[in-house]
Amino acid sequence: MTPNALSAVEAAGQIRSGMLSSVDLVRACLDRIEQTDGELRAWAHLDPDHALAQAAEADRIRKAGHALGPLHGVPVALKDIVDTRDFPTERGTPIYKGRQPDRDATLVERLVEAGAVIMGKTVTTEFAFMHPAETRNPHNPAHSPGGSSSGSAAAVAAFHVPLAVGTQTNGSVIRPASFCGTFGFKPTRGVISRSGVLQTSETLDQIGVFGRSLEDVALLADAIGSYDQRDPLSIPRPRPQMLAGAREQVMVEPDLVWLDMGYHDRLTADAREGLDEVAAALGGRVERLPVSDKLEALVAVQQVIHEYEIVRHLEREFTENRDQVSETLQPVIERARRIGDDQYEEALEVMASAIVFFDGFFKDFDAIIAPSAAGEAPRFGEGTGDPVFCSIWTLCGLPTLNLPLLVGENGLPVGVQLIGAVEEDDRLLRTANWMLNTLQSDAG
Repeated sequence: MTPNALSAVEAAGQIRSGMLSSVDLVRACLDRIEQTDGELRAWAHLDPDHALAQAAEADRIRKAGHALGPLHGVPVALKDIVDTRDFPTERGTPIYKGRQPDRDATLVERLVEAGAVIMGKTVTTEFAFMHPAETRNPHNPAHSPGGSSSGSAAAVAAFHVPLAVGTQTNGSVIRPASFCGTFGFKPTRGVISRSGVLQTSETLDQIGVFGRSLEDVALLADAIGSYDQRDPLSIPRPRPQMLAGAREQVMVEPDLVWLDMGYHDRLTADAREGLDEVAAALGGRVERLPVSDKLEALVAVQQVIHEYEIVRHLEREFTENRDQVSETLQPVIERARRIGDDQYEEALEVMASAIVFFDGFFKDFDAIIAPSAAGEAPRFGEGTGDPVFCSIWTLCGLPTLNLPLLVGENGLPVGVQLIGAVEEDDRLLRTANWMLNTLQSDAG
């Protein structure tokens, strides 16, 4: 196995023990990027010399016997809306071409403290919203990797890096993780600081992570989670222990629930069949429940809040640089400008009620099992996929996971989503660990 194919947990362990140098790991990653990124186009900014210099310093620190962080010497990619002093942050738009921040985002500071090698910036859709980016799906370049964290998901799936950071305001971590066949994890809203990350929705923007194992995404979430008083939604108390949760065995088999949403009619036949097979393999642990119209209406609530806030946060960009905004986005901007204050305030009230509802809901269930996306990735040039399967969970700030369990009729990945209770991310990861072990035992 070449070093770039190691999981983050494996790589960190080998570097810590001296079996592997960070320089050798980074070189293997750079070689893989050179071999494949001409076609995949996952990277917006990459500086091989800077990456190798960080790796060499990591090796020097280890040899000197100094304290090592949980990600010591491990390469991590960052979505190109996360501010970095050492790389431009251009936010997927020509409006910000050459933009060079003067300080790192809080999560980048946490990565540095954890000993990570900041490998570079990955491609995002325009303003981390709708307009497709140039990145291709590593499993088949004729297909989309999803969005808006397009490059982050593709870079992990293509073995460019073991870990990457993305963001989710609707479905921008879970959906590309599903399309690219990686683990994707969006922790509870407020677990990871958003300071220094492009704000498109002060209410809905959340940070997520990509990896090739459950332990990997838990490890990264632990490393970058922190309280930050500059982020008004940052949780001012200790966080769940993610990696411990991912490694823990359940004392009692968990209770899962499948909610029969009306929008499930958008699932492809092969995705629906695969999800049914997963539920059946879990035996009697999955209860199926109908849902009320009020719950399904939360999809529209998410859209109102998202669109109302993005046009206000980015008013200057959309007004002064209209000619540099894509034709995909312009009609959405015009629609969003017609959303009134009363409609927006009502949406916020409904969201608050939904959060209360789910607080009680998870007293009876350990997790919701749901689709991550409609099915396989769409063809490149046909959009980045329908985010509806993530909208409600993102609106309510619930922790969500993509598990890369299925393959569609065209041989492309199809994910299964698990959703848990707010600030019980460790419980969600523990449930996911049980689910993965149960399905593996059943397959064996």
